[in-house]
Amino acid sequence: MKLIIEILLMGLAMLLGSYLVPGVHLNGFGTAIIAAVLIALANATIGFILRLLTFPINFLTLGLMSFIITVLMILLVSRMMSGFAVSGFFAAAFLAIVVAIIKSLFGAIAGTNSN
Repeated sequence: MKLIIEILLMGLAMLLGSYLVPGVHLNGFGTAIIAAVLIALANATIGFILRLLTFPINFLTLGLMSFIITVLMILLVSRMMSGFAVSGFFAAAFLAIVVAIIKSLFGAIAGTNSN
């Protein structure tokens, strides 16, 4: 149940981010959920491999390379999907920041459950 709620909240964060960030377009909530799942899968597979390969650079830049890899995964998913369009690198970077802030707000509102 928690996974389904996380997916729905990530889709909502993506949809809100697309409204707030110029240059990002999503067709609807269903597309936002699919985009969120694909970005998570891309980050977990391709992003993980890229983070391993760029670990020294990531260490030197204090994590900035990890953020750039996340932005590249957003751009990759936007190229793969119809219904999700990102106009460029800076729009994708701003989307990543906005979505991270929205997810943090959702986490603060929901609180943490220590079972």
